[in-house]
Amino acid sequence: MIGYQGARMLIAAKAGPDLPSIKDFLSDPILFQGTPFAINRIILIRIVATVVMLLVMGITASRAKLIPGRWQGAVEWLLEFIRNNVVYQVMGEGRGKRYVPMMTTMFITIFVFNVCGSIPGANMAATASITMPLLFALWVFAQYWIAACREQGFFKYLKNELFPTGIPKPVYVLITPIQLIEVLLIRPFSLTIRLFANMVAGHLLVATCLAFTQYYLIDVQNKLLMGAGVLWFVGGLLFTALEIFVAALQAYIFTVLGSVYISQSYPEVE
Repeated sequence: MIGYQGARMLIAAKAGPDLPSIKDFLSDPILFQGTPFAINRIILIRIVATVVMLLVMGITASRAKLIPGRWQGAVEWLLEFIRNNVVYQVMGEGRGKRYVPMMTTMFITIFVFNVCGSIPGANMAATASITMPLLFALWVFAQYWIAACREQGFFKYLKNELFPTGIPKPVYVLITPIQLIEVLLIRPFSLTIRLFANMVAGHLLVATCLAFTQYYLIDVQNKLLMGAGVLWFVGGLLFTALEIFVAALQAYIFTVLGSVYISQSYPEVE
C-alpha cells in the first residue's frame, strides 16, 4: 500500500500541475443535452448574470429618490459617466443622445459579464467565448451602417469611405480595397478579438497561478517548494485584481470604439 501511494506521488510530481487550456472555455452542455437549447457553463453564467443585472437595475430604478443614497448615487454616477465621458465626448451631445441607451446597455453588460471571471462560483467571464463579443460587435456594425444610410445614403457613404478626398487617383488602387476590408471586416473583427482575447488571457493567467499554487502547496511533498506555492498564490491574487481592472477597461474601450465607428458614419464630426 505504501509503495502504491509512493508511486502515485512520484507520477504526480513528474506530471506537474494540471494547467488550464483553451478547452476549459468549451465545456460540455450541463442542461438540455442533445437539444437545440443545450446550455453549458458559460451560457448559464450569462443567463444568471443577466437576471441579476436586470433585477438590481430594476429595483434601483423602482426605489429611486430625489435625494439619492449611496447605491443610487453610485449608479447615477456610472450612467452619467457613460453618457458624458464616453458617448457625448466622442459623438457630441446632438447625435449622441440617440445612442446613450445602446452604449449604456453595452458598457454595463460587458462589464458585468467580464467581472464574472473574478466571482467565486462563476470563475469564468461570460465574454470568454467568441459568441458574445461577436454579438456586441455586430450590434455596433449594424448601427453604423444604419447611421450611414440614414445620414449620407448608402452609395454616398461608400464613396466617402472608399475614395477619400485629397488622395491622387492612382493611389485608390491600393487604398480602396483596404478601406472596404476595414469597413466590412476589420472594425467588427477588431472589436470581437480585443474583448475575447483579453478576457481569455486574464482567466488563463489566474487559473495558471492557482494550478501552480495547488501543485506546490498541496500536491508536492517537498516542504522546500511550499514557498514557491505561496508566491504563486500571491500572484493569483494580483492577477485577479488586474483582471477586475481589465474587465472595466475593456468595457470602456469597447464602448468608446463603438461610439467612434458610429460617429464616423456621419458626414462630419460635431
